[in-house]
Amino acid sequence: MSARSAPKRQSAKTPALSLESKFLRLGLMSAEDFVLHLPLRYEDETQIMPIASARPGLMSQIEGEVVRSEIVLKPRRQLTAVLRDESGEIHLRWLTFYPSQQAQMTPGKRWRVRGEVRGVRHGFEMVHPKVSVAGAPLSMALTPVYPTTDGLSQASLRKAIGSALTTVDLCDTLSHTIRSRLGLMELREALQTIHSPPADLDPTSLLEHTHPAWTRIKFDELLAQQLSLAAARDQRQVRRARPLGPVVSGKQDASLTERLLASLPFALTAAQARVLQEIESDLGRSFPMYRLLQGDVGSGKTIVAALAALRAISHNAQVALMAPTELLAEQHFNKMHSWFEPLGVKVCWLAGSMPVKAKRESLEAIRSGEAKLVVGTQALIQEGVEFCALGLVIVDEQHRFGVSQRLSLSRKGEDAVRGSVAGTTLDLIPHQLTMSATPIPRTLAMTFYADLEVSSIDELPPGRTPVVTKLFASDRRMDIIAHVAQACAEGQQTYWVCPLIEESEALDLQNAVDTYAELVQALSPRRVGLVHGRLTPAEKALVMNSFRNAELDVLVATTVIEVGVDVPNASLMIIEHAERFGLAQLHQLRGRVGRGAKRSVCVLMYQTPLSMLARQRLRAMYETQDGFEIAQRDLDLRGPGELLGSRQSGLTLLKFADLAQDGGLVVVAREQAIVLRETDPQTVRKHLDRWMRGKEDYLRT
Repeated sequence: MSARSAPKRQSAKTPALSLESKFLRLGLMSAEDFVLHLPLRYEDETQIMPIASARPGLMSQIEGEVVRSEIVLKPRRQLTAVLRDESGEIHLRWLTFYPSQQAQMTPGKRWRVRGEVRGVRHGFEMVHPKVSVAGAPLSMALTPVYPTTDGLSQASLRKAIGSALTTVDLCDTLSHTIRSRLGLMELREALQTIHSPPADLDPTSLLEHTHPAWTRIKFDELLAQQLSLAAARDQRQVRRARPLGPVVSGKQDASLTERLLASLPFALTAAQARVLQEIESDLGRSFPMYRLLQGDVGSGKTIVAALAALRAISHNAQVALMAPTELLAEQHFNKMHSWFEPLGVKVCWLAGSMPVKAKRESLEAIRSGEAKLVVGTQALIQEGVEFCALGLVIVDEQHRFGVSQRLSLSRKGEDAVRGSVAGTTLDLIPHQLTMSATPIPRTLAMTFYADLEVSSIDELPPGRTPVVTKLFASDRRMDIIAHVAQACAEGQQTYWVCPLIEESEALDLQNAVDTYAELVQALSPRRVGLVHGRLTPAEKALVMNSFRNAELDVLVATTVIEVGVDVPNASLMIIEHAERFGLAQLHQLRGRVGRGAKRSVCVLMYQTPLSMLARQRLRAMYETQDGFEIAQRDLDLRGPGELLGSRQSGLTLLKFADLAQDGGLVVVAREQAIVLRETDPQTVRKHLDRWMRGKEDYLRT
C-alpha cells in the first residue's frame, strides 16, 4: 500500500456522522436546546434586486438569465458566468466547482443568485453565490443563519428549530407582573421574533441585539447566571473549613503578626488594614473563605497576604502560595522568607526547575508539615506534592490560571485535611484567597465574581510617586535613547520593553535582541542586560538580580517583567510598539516604575498609523493612572475576555449578553434574582433548568 493511498482507505472506513450526532456536537438534544440555539445573522431573501441597484459590499439577491459561461484556466482553474436582467449584467465566479454547477450555468437558463456584491474592473461580481430556482416564492421573513458544525446544513438546522418551536412547551418562567414591571417581552414571542423576524422588521436591531426580543433573552441569561452564582455561594457556606480565628493571647504564636508588623519599615495603610480585617473575619468562620483581593499595581497586596498566612500558621496550618511565573514566585519566596525567617517560620520553595535533590527535600518538608509556607509555581499542583495540613491557599494573578489549576491546589488541601482530622467524617477544605493587580470593574464583578467576596485596596502606600506618562512616535527613537543615556548618567535605571524576542517577518516590530545590541553600542560604557521568556529560570534570575543590585543600568525585556518585579531604583520605562499591547498589560508594565522616591516616567513609543482602538488605549494610559478606571475602559473597549483571563477556561458563560452594553441589565437581573430566591424557589429552579444546564457545576468552581 502506498503512503498516498493509505489516508483514502482510512477515510473510507470512517462512518459518516448521523444528523443526530451533528446536532449533539452543538449541544442540541432537547426541544428547548433547539429553540435557544439563536441566529448569528440574517439573510434578506424577501425581495429581488435589479442588478443596476447592486452596491459593492452589500448582500444582494438577483434573478436573471445566464448569457455566457466558461472555464478559465489562468491564474487558476475557475468557473465564470454572466447573469443578465432587464437592468444590466453581473459576473459570477467559482474558484472550486463541480460538474453539476458547470451544467447549471448553461446559457439560456434562469437562476436566482444571492451573495456579496464586489466591485471589479468590468463591473460587479459575486464569488461563490448561492444559487436557487428563479421564480420560486420569496421568503416572507428574514432568513436566519445559525452557528453550525461540519456537514450540518443551514436547511437542516432551520427545519429542526422550526419543528421545535411548534412543539416545545415554552412556559414563561417570569410572571406577567414581573414582565410588565421590567418592560420585557413574553419569551415565546421573543424567540419567535428572533428565529423568524417579519420582513418589515429592521434587521439592524436584531443583528446588534438591541431589539426588545434580544433584551428579553439577555435578561433571562443574566438572571440565570445571578441565580446560579447565588446558589454557588450558598453551597460553599454549607461546606466546612477549619476556623482560623484570633489566637489566644499569651501564646508564642499569638505574637507572630505583631512581631512582623513591628519589623516592617512602614505601617499598613487604612485600606490594607480594612481588607486584612475582612480576610481575618472570613478565616475565623467554619466554612471556607473564597475572597478576591484586588488592588492597583504597588498597592501592597503582598503584605496583606503574608499577614493572612501568619493567621493560618498560628493555628499550625500550612499555607500554599502559587504564582503564574517562576520569576514572580521567586520574588514572593524571597520576600516572604525575609519576613518569616526571623519569626522562626519555615518557608519552602517549589518549582519545576529545581534540582532533583532540592525538590525531594522540599517535598519531604511539605509532607511532614515542617514547611509552614510553601511558595511556588504550578509545581505545587503536580503529582507527588502532599501537604500535611493545608489550611489556606493563596493564588496570585489568579486570572493567569485556569479553573482546573486552582481547583487542583485546593484539592491538595481537601485530601490532607481529611486525613489529618481524626474522628470526623466531614471533608474540611482550605480557605482560598486569590489576588489580582488588574482591578475588576463593577459590572464584571457583579456578573462573573458575584459568588466571591471582593476586597479592594483602593489607595497607594505613602511614598509611591505618580508616574508621568509620555507619548512619542517611533521616529523620535534617537531622542529617547539620548534621554536614557542622561538618566543613566544621573544614576537612574531603565526598563526597555519590546513585544518580540527575535525578528519576525510577519510583524515589523523592533525586537528585544536587536534593541539590546543597539543599546549596548549606543549607551557604551553603560551596562545593558537582556531578559526574555526563552532564557532558563537560572539565567532569568541572574539577569534580574543584577538589575536589582544596580549592576545593570538598562534592562531590555519582553513582557516577562509584566508582574511582580520590584526594583525601586528603576525610574524610567520605555515601552516599544506600545500600540501592540493591551491596556491592562500597559498598565501593569507602567507599574514597574514609580516604586521609589524618584520622579518616574513611562514613555509609550508607538508606530504610525494608529488604529482607532490603539488611539483609545494610548489616550487612556495618558489620561489616568487609576487601575480601576483603566480596567473599566479595557472592558468597554474589548469586552470581558482579557480581564477574565482563563477563569472560564474556554467555556462561554454569556452567549448573548454584552457587558460593555448591558451593564444596566446586570443590575436589574441581580435585584430580581434576590427577590425570586426569597419568594419563589420553584421559579428559580425552572429558570436554572432552562438556561444553565451543564454550566451550574462549572460556575461553582
